Order: sequence, then structure tokens, then C-alpha cells
Amino acid sequence: MNIRRLTELALLSTVALIIFVIELRIPNPFPIPGVKLGLANIVTVYAVFRCRPSETAMIVTVRLLLGAMFSGNPSALLYSAAGAVCCLLGMLVLRHILPEKQIWLCSVIGAMLHNIGQITAAVIIMRSFGVIAYLPLLLVTGSLAGVFTGICAQMLLKRMNRQNGPLR
Repeated sequence: MNIRRLTELALLSTVALIIFVIELRIPNPFPIPGVKLGLANIVTVYAVFRCRPSETAMIVTVRLLLGAMFSGNPSALLYSAAGAVCCLLGMLVLRHILPEKQIWLCSVIGAMLHNIGQITAAVIIMRSFGVIAYLPLLLVTGSLAGVFTGICAQMLLKRMNRQNGPLR
């Protein structure tokens, strides 16, 4: 990996982390504990369609680790990591299936997979299947947030296509 590419990945990680930290300061639009917009996922969806899988995984890993430190909530790292792995794997598959006009849908499905990963981690950690009752609510709010972040990522990718050429 050359220095230019490493710098690009570092900038994407930085932007995702800044968005994450700013989002921590924004009052939650959903009156449900644990639900958030996930605006940093705009960068993740962008990276899924613009970077190699290993590079996207690096961006997500850096954001997860530093985000846990900056938020002061390292215990949430296990839940976030489980969700991020499910989300990333699903989106990496979807990028080969979805046409460019439906990149936003990748974000929606990714958000749902993220919620499934988080609930799976909660079931394992808490040793209780009761938390599964929370999943439908998370899937609905995650889908709504996924639509918003997906449309933002779609617009960003479209703009970058004009400057850097088409995807893939």
C-alpha cells in the first residue's frame, strides 16, 4: 500500500470518527435507548463501494476502537463489533449484487444486519433470549436510519463518480 492510499484510508477513518463523535453530542431523535442514526456509516457504505474489502475493514476497525475510547464506553465495543462484522460482511456481498442506483438499499440491509449482530452478541453475553424481543424495534429504527445514511452515501458516491470515474 502506497502512502497516498494509506492517507486516503486515514482520512476516511478520521471523517467517520468525527461524525461518530459529533453524533454522540446530538440528542437522539428516537426516544428508544440504544437507537441512533449511525451517521458514520455513510463513510462505511462509501468505502464498501470504493475500497477493497480489507481497506474497508480497516476503516471500520479504527472507527470502532477509537469510537469506544472517545465515547468512554468500552463495554459497548463487543456489541458494536458484532454488529459491524455482520453489517460489513453483508454489504460486501451486496456490492456485487445491487446496481449503482440501489446503493442506498445496501445501507438499509447493512443496518438490519448490524442490529441482528448486536442482538446476537447480547444473547451470548447476557445468556438470555429475552433481548430478542427488542429486535423488531431495532430493525424498524435501523431501517429508517439506514435509508437516511444510504441516501447520503449514494449522493456522495454519485458526486465522487463525476470526479474519479465510475464505481468498481
